[in-house]
Amino acid sequence: MRSHADNSYPTHHKPDWKIIAGLWPYLAAYRGRVMLAVGMLVLAKVVTVATPIALKYIVDYLDQQRGAELLLWVPLMLVLAYGALRFGSTLFSELRDAIFARVAERAMRQVSLRVFRHLHQRELAFHLDRKTGGLARDIERGTNGISFLLRFTLFNIVPTLLEIVLVAGVLLLAFNASYVLAILVSVVVYVVFSIRVTEWRTGFVREANNRDNQSNARALDSLLNYETVKYFNNERFEAEQYDRDLQLWEQARLKNRLSMAALNTGQAFIIGASLIVIMSMAVREVAAGQMTLGDFTMVNAYLIQLFVPLNALGFVYREIRQSLVNVERLFALLAEKPAIEDADDATALTITRGEVRFREVCFSYRPERPILQGVNITIPAGHTLAVVGASGAGKSTLARLLFRFFDVDSGAITIDGQDVRQLTLDSLRAAIGVVPQDTVLFNDTLYNNLAYGRPGASAEEVHHAARQAHLDEFIRSLPEGYDTKVGERGLKLSGGEKQRVAIARVLLKNPPLLILDEATSSLDSISEQAIVDALNEVSRQRTTLVIAHRLSTVRDADTILVMDQGRIVESGGHRELLAQRGYYARLWLQQHSGDHE
Repeated sequence: MRSHADNSYPTHHKPDWKIIAGLWPYLAAYRGRVMLAVGMLVLAKVVTVATPIALKYIVDYLDQQRGAELLLWVPLMLVLAYGALRFGSTLFSELRDAIFARVAERAMRQVSLRVFRHLHQRELAFHLDRKTGGLARDIERGTNGISFLLRFTLFNIVPTLLEIVLVAGVLLLAFNASYVLAILVSVVVYVVFSIRVTEWRTGFVREANNRDNQSNARALDSLLNYETVKYFNNERFEAEQYDRDLQLWEQARLKNRLSMAALNTGQAFIIGASLIVIMSMAVREVAAGQMTLGDFTMVNAYLIQLFVPLNALGFVYREIRQSLVNVERLFALLAEKPAIEDADDATALTITRGEVRFREVCFSYRPERPILQGVNITIPAGHTLAVVGASGAGKSTLARLLFRFFDVDSGAITIDGQDVRQLTLDSLRAAIGVVPQDTVLFNDTLYNNLAYGRPGASAEEVHHAARQAHLDEFIRSLPEGYDTKVGERGLKLSGGEKQRVAIARVLLKNPPLLILDEATSSLDSISEQAIVDALNEVSRQRTTLVIAHRLSTVRDADTILVMDQGRIVESGGHRELLAQRGYYARLWLQQHSGDHE
């Protein structure tokens, strides 16, 4: 069974409400729009609260003139005013949303870009441990949560509270304190119940999110490894594993929905009981002649008008609570500092000669398993140095340390005397070209994948790089040529074709330093020799570190280092190492005899 890095979030953790304050920078950039939107909000609520008053006068006039001759223009004017007030309420609300729309959408854009940049700044170890599907869901929910918090905190909670205050003021002036007290008690009971039950539900919300992440990551992982699934006839196994995750997600969602049903039922009961109590008070006063039918209608309208947004407030609070969980997860991701970043006093790399040195370098991915132990290597400017050895000897780790995917535990790596840890990552990586062992391409055209080595390159430069990498004949054989889609992760190309694309990209980048990490491992013997010749030609002008398993590809290197268990055990040229009859000679004999069996 495949294991996945834990991408869950503790269900017992309470989100920090201070997160809402952290959204202020997104509002501060548009202070004018926010203030104008708030102005529209206040106008909308004032008009909304005035609407039942117009309805009261219409009912009272019609009731008082019952049996008498009506002046038709009076109720018509009142009806016109009532309609205008209702239209004004909608108009100001829509203007508010339209004015604020740019703020919310721009905030989503800014945070999405910020997260995207942050993920690219994270160290390699983070990306090796991540679950892409779950991470994508966290980002999606987090950015949507920010938009929700910005819009609904400002335009639902605040307006509802404002409306409660205005309605309470009108009832206090028009009637007596008993109505205000009854409404306030109803509101307090409703809010307290909603908050308590929503707090209880939060654990179910988080569990549902975690299960959603888990099932999504499982599906994405399985689809990305489509060929592996097919190789082992494991379609049924994958479906069973995915269904198991979906079952857990289903159970979590069921708990979520049942708890929501309990919340909605409780809120409906509180609203119904409040309506019964307050309307009973009004009926008694109408029967006693202390209240007109217009007053009764106004109270009823206020209650409906008040409890509708209050009911929405319950929904909004639930959604805000969930959005807080999602946004907190996103902010926690952004708060994690990259393990590899520029030093405070970092300077740009200056290449004078291109000499690379490893001085007493020690490194381990885990403390209990050292990988490199006191490694000393010097690659003179313009020379090619090859590192060979068995798998796990630490060869590729040298390349990762030079590129600063990781930092050394002790010792130093320098380029022309400049410690790579004191250089800006951008300048360091711009000076190094890498041809990796496993080339993964973008799901785009062949041309765009080639041009990725230097996005501003001309078409002629891209074509020249393809010719240097011996790709031109292959491209001419394709019906769509350079416009051929390579498929997700480049799966439509063979391993050798993908590596030629990787070589062409590096040739297009034209860096002063080269790292060739098993750059010809997927090529046949004929293609390998052609690529080796091309790489040798390019390497003559550059300082080159070659990581190789197949010794036939490094015969022409200026120096060959043999690594074993994190140490340099032999060094010299190809003939010199064969003459020593040591580790290198044994490796050569094994590979050479294997090629001729």
